Amino acid sequence: MTEPTTQGNPDYRDSGLVFPPGFTFGSATASYQVEGAFDEDGRGPSTWDTFSKTPGKVWNGDTGDVACDHYHRVDADLDLMKDLGLDAYRFSIAWPRIQSFDGAAGSPTAVVNQKGIDFYSRLVDGLLERGIKPVATLYHWDLPQALEDAGGWPVRATVDAFEEYASIMGAALGDRVHTWTTLNEPWCSAYLGYGQGGHAPGRHEPAAALAAVHHLNLAHGRAVSALRATSAGSPEYSVTLNFHVLRGAGDGAADAVRRIDALANRAFTGPMLKGEYPADLLEDTASVTDWSFVQDGDLAAIHQPIDVLGVNYYSTATVRLWDGVSPKQMNDGHKGAAGGTAWPGSDRVVEFVEQPGPYTAMGWNIAPEGLEELLVSLSEQFPEQPLMITENGAAFDDVVAEDGSVPDPERLDYLRRHFTAAHRAMARGVDLRGYFVWSLLDNFEWGYGYAKRFGIVRVDFDTLERTVKNSGRWYAELVRERAIPD
Repeated sequence: MTEPTTQGNPDYRDSGLVFPPGFTFGSATASYQVEGAFDEDGRGPSTWDTFSKTPGKVWNGDTGDVACDHYHRVDADLDLMKDLGLDAYRFSIAWPRIQSFDGAAGSPTAVVNQKGIDFYSRLVDGLLERGIKPVATLYHWDLPQALEDAGGWPVRATVDAFEEYASIMGAALGDRVHTWTTLNEPWCSAYLGYGQGGHAPGRHEPAAALAAVHHLNLAHGRAVSALRATSAGSPEYSVTLNFHVLRGAGDGAADAVRRIDALANRAFTGPMLKGEYPADLLEDTASVTDWSFVQDGDLAAIHQPIDVLGVNYYSTATVRLWDGVSPKQMNDGHKGAAGGTAWPGSDRVVEFVEQPGPYTAMGWNIAPEGLEELLVSLSEQFPEQPLMITENGAAFDDVVAEDGSVPDPERLDYLRRHFTAAHRAMARGVDLRGYFVWSLLDNFEWGYGYAKRFGIVRVDFDTLERTVKNSGRWYAELVRERAIPD
């Protein structure tokens, strides 16, 4: 990847940098993490409902049954977004709210749930009434449990079901949604869900993980086509990928980086943006699968033009070739289950080594230069493709002050440094259209339950009271002034 620039303050703590007119400042959440109301108004179970209620899968036995209760508090949360001055709000739609599935396991039949559609219609209308652009993600990991029971993402029938779901939502909201995002972080869905086992559905099947990669790619392409066919307005179309910014160490560093880059990054950008799978990816994984699940016409279906590529970034990773003798390190920064791997075909070849700090509460290193490097690299690889930072933020152990305020200087500093990195990338010619802070609210943080807080707004999980943190006030000033505050 391209080396970051040293222009400006080398620690990325610049201020006064002005963002151009039209640059979108937003924040983001995901349905299972904030909505709650897990069994209300026709919502069926998702894989995350099942996973979180399985003993030992989530910290402290936490579930998303209530989460932030956003389902019942949506109007107040919309007012909060307006008070922060957000240009846009990125939310996800809970697929199990839109379709319930009946019939025998293995051949579920879908029924549209109008109450679920009505909730998201009210959300979108509420955003528009407050001058906030709705950015809707179709899939942020809450697969209907009935579809998982029928095989989940490793089977092709799930793609057919997703295409139908996309058509339903395009017809329902496509006249008002500003941007459609098909998938959030398919790397997590495929590798953590079906390979490593640290995410729902918690399977340890390397071949299934690679089949899921392909079917998620195919679902993206077919969903873009379905949304275009059914959306009455003029929305933009996108997908969000969590890119791995890699460093190499030791002998063979380049090969270690190449292998992980193929699995983590190019397994998705290749088919989505080029219409092909990288040859080295197929070679590296030949001992795991023959990729016979790729059928004629699939790559053309996947390779749909998109208006913006969503970029999620949190930290960097360092990899090296394993010598086969020393104790192996596979701490790739993700909470996982024993016995699984997120790196099929390379898990016995490559190891992850500890990153230098400082770290967030997730144990992820803080490296704003990695964001600049990533944006410049993507711009060089895909020069005609506009970019959007769809997630960036940090978890820290916040403390409520005696006066009830939430000073969070570490998060504020993190955001300042990463907005500086984004601005520097733009100064180098990157076509970056906006930046969504993760996350609007403290929420259910997947396998970590409620133990990790990413929000610029604090949620008291006993009372569900919201309190804007100092970082949120800083962000509101940035949005208002369109410049990084002093």
